[in-house]
Amino acid sequence: MNNIIEDIGEEERRLKALAEYRILGTEPESCYDDITQIAARTCNVPISLMTLVDKDRQWFKSKVGFETKETRRDWSFCTHAIKENNPLVVKDAFLDKRFVNNPLVKGDPKIRFYAGFPLKNNEGNKLGTLCVIDRKPGNLNEEQCSIMELLAKQIVSFLELRKRSLNLLDA
Repeated sequence: MNNIIEDIGEEERRLKALAEYRILGTEPESCYDDITQIAARTCNVPISLMTLVDKDRQWFKSKVGFETKETRRDWSFCTHAIKENNPLVVKDAFLDKRFVNNPLVKGDPKIRFYAGFPLKNNEGNKLGTLCVIDRKPGNLNEEQCSIMELLAKQIVSFLELRKRSLNLLDA
């Protein structure tokens, strides 16, 4: 029972932190788009996303190779990724019981490979992920993982700058 209460409290803190960035629903920005482009090229995949996990949806601030703006949170691979302390790598979604019946696996974009790197702010809140996706099974090597972790940290740095700028404007 205590774990459930802790999880609820953690989720409330995470959602409050996400709201402080005032980024959900905003227009694309080159600083994030550049990072998702680098991620897709580094990992040699057709899809890369900067995903922010809201209460009932995952929203894509930046996307490469995917046109949808958001999907339901209960379909989200990223929801699983933000529960981890390490990146979540799913080499073949068809072989993973968590995802085999997922609408994003069975239908568009036909996810087979997924690697999500949590966007963790200074307070430890995981706001979303930088993720790469392929329509065929795959994996990342050590160098690709290292680059993805650095890119995820860079996204969080941009988010922190955004929050500071908004706070200064408010003052």
